[in-house]
Amino acid sequence: MERTNNTKVYSGIDTLPSGTASDNIVEGCMVLEGGAFRGVYSSGVLDALMEEGINLRCTVGVSAGALNGVNYLSGQIGRSGQINLRYRHDKRYVGVDAIKSNKGIIGFDFVFGKMKGVPDLDKERLARRDREFYVTVTNLNTGRAEYISKDDQRNFFKGVQASASMPFVSRPVRINDRPYLDGGCACKIPYAWALEKGFEKIVIIRTRSSSFRKKVSRNKAILPENIVYYRYPQFAKALKNSPVNYNRQCDEIEKLKEEGRIFVISPSENIEISRLEGDMEKLGGIYWLGYNDAKANMDELKKYLGIDWK
Repeated sequence: MERTNNTKVYSGIDTLPSGTASDNIVEGCMVLEGGAFRGVYSSGVLDALMEEGINLRCTVGVSAGALNGVNYLSGQIGRSGQINLRYRHDKRYVGVDAIKSNKGIIGFDFVFGKMKGVPDLDKERLARRDREFYVTVTNLNTGRAEYISKDDQRNFFKGVQASASMPFVSRPVRINDRPYLDGGCACKIPYAWALEKGFEKIVIIRTRSSSFRKKVSRNKAILPENIVYYRYPQFAKALKNSPVNYNRQCDEIEKLKEEGRIFVISPSENIEISRLEGDMEKLGGIYWLGYNDAKANMDELKKYLGIDWK
């Protein structure tokens, strides 16, 4: 395995695709599930879509999906994969230095800064008015999901940070003097938001297989969320109910998929990794799983989107 400054790097890092997405825009909404380092799967999917010119008009992402969405909107093929597969073991990104600088397990200052071997984020393209982007955050006071637009220049990058800040290991991010954390605490797959906005075409990128459901605990004992977040009872309640709500979302997504209302790309193999997986070869394999799953679904996806490019 390649090493850079004593940091473990995916051995196939140089095989990742690169380049810039076209200016072509496709009508519809991209919905990006989170899932910490399972999000590498979505990085592979999005790179394959960008190579094909499938740049949807609107994107909504949560947690790792918010981070992936940034690079999807900036049109930088391979950038998300480069960050995770090159810098996973860099303490400025994940670890002690990140905790010191950002009060959480992920170093957002590092992610949005300059990284050797990774192109600088194209903030100018990200900010273009021809595409919409929303990140999902959870308000600790209400326990509800909120959505921050990239057009909110003052708060957008704070929103991305909040969306990807895991509970229990991250300090809440304050936006307009209100505390926020991981959007997935209240809404793990924000497809309902896209439906409510009236989008006719909705593409969901999952990071779990379609058959996966969370275990629902019947334990009535004192739960850790009630202890850690005793000052935020609605947020603690959202955490407690998260598995049930997630399973309901999965069931609804399958129903909408069968009806042809939405299009879903989900892992064709079970992804069995920890939230902060450190095995770089596993992560590299998950990236290519996403890339190849997207390629396998490309014809059907174009048909769903009404694309007939020659």
